[in-house]
Amino acid sequence: MDKKSFYRFTGLTLLGFLLSSCTIFDAFSKAFSAPSSSNSSLISSSSSALPAASSSQEIESGSSLSSTSGESSDISFHFLELGNAKTGDCTYIKAGDNDILIDAGSYYDSYAAISTAINQYCTDGKLEYVICTHAHADHMAGFTHTGASASDTSGNGVFYNYKIGTIIDFAQTKATSNIYSYYQFARAYAVKQGAVHYTALQCWNESDGAKKSYTLGTNLTLNVLYTQYYDTVSSDENNNSVCVLFSQGNDAHFLFTGDLEADGEASLIAKNTLPKVKLFKGGHHGSYTATSAALTAVIQLEMVAVCCCAGNQQYTSGADHVFPTQDFINHVAPYTKSIYITTLGSFSDTSYHESFNGQINITYHLGTAVVACSHNDTILPLSDWFNKKGDLYDANTPNRTWPSNGVPLS
Repeated sequence: MDKKSFYRFTGLTLLGFLLSSCTIFDAFSKAFSAPSSSNSSLISSSSSALPAASSSQEIESGSSLSSTSGESSDISFHFLELGNAKTGDCTYIKAGDNDILIDAGSYYDSYAAISTAINQYCTDGKLEYVICTHAHADHMAGFTHTGASASDTSGNGVFYNYKIGTIIDFAQTKATSNIYSYYQFARAYAVKQGAVHYTALQCWNESDGAKKSYTLGTNLTLNVLYTQYYDTVSSDENNNSVCVLFSQGNDAHFLFTGDLEADGEASLIAKNTLPKVKLFKGGHHGSYTATSAALTAVIQLEMVAVCCCAGNQQYTSGADHVFPTQDFINHVAPYTKSIYITTLGSFSDTSYHESFNGQINITYHLGTAVVACSHNDTILPLSDWFNKKGDLYDANTPNRTWPSNGVPLS
């Protein structure tokens, strides 16, 4: 081959390589920028089909605010419907390669719904971390079964059907209920099968092998927070709740406070340096006694998920106090309109239930969120129930109203 032919051949080869590389890069970029379906009920924790960060100060369905700097593992939160009209909490979390469950309400018969949801994501039958926030049935019944005893080795309940890594639960309680006894038997069985058990106080003090912070992936942590009710039992069982903060990178934080009431929230604020949070699990199901103005002013939440049966008078006969309450809305509204509810109930028929948003699925990739609820992604203030008249009140009064100081709904 002469010199001219050699140079022509070399040049063409190099040009072909560059064009091929550009095509591959373009295809790769498109694959990673493709929008995710807002109707999907499942979000993979490793999903990379995520929208660009929004520059606005509000989160629309399927988007979020600024992403974190640097690389970090993905985390997805799944607030479960529980198969009945009883309000309760159960959140499955996929954090890196870890499967996590926080609470298992609302009643014994919820186990079927809980296990079905978990099994969509957890493929090895192991929950690396299980947190039970406090000793109320609507947070613990699904861990066990009615009539559980020390000799039980099987039956319904999370502790009997999954391999458990670490159990973290409340340090204080005055509970004497049957459900608490059944929970203790089930927890003891899980420990016999290899689980380790710590209280939140042991975690905070980092005693007996417990940790205050657990690494879940790259720049992804589970952090146990502190309140005074870890050391001193509260007469209100809700205030004994375990509080945890997930952190993804430096800028994305996600707060869970169980059923902590305003007194407990005051202690949480005083004893910890709380960051602004991208996601808050609505305190005490959206009760007027929790998610205080003091707490929301500190955490300035971008999004909130509420586990409740909206409009059901299970815990109160007064329309003002059915979940989610007007007080809850007033405290959240100055910071976000992105409020999601699991289940819809009825004020007149306490056995009625259907999906509100359904299972609330929210995935964060580098701090950016994708919301994909199983039923719909309609935010609470734009929902039919919120604006319905003649339901909780008279024919001229809607169930709830958006306060004048709330973020704009348009």
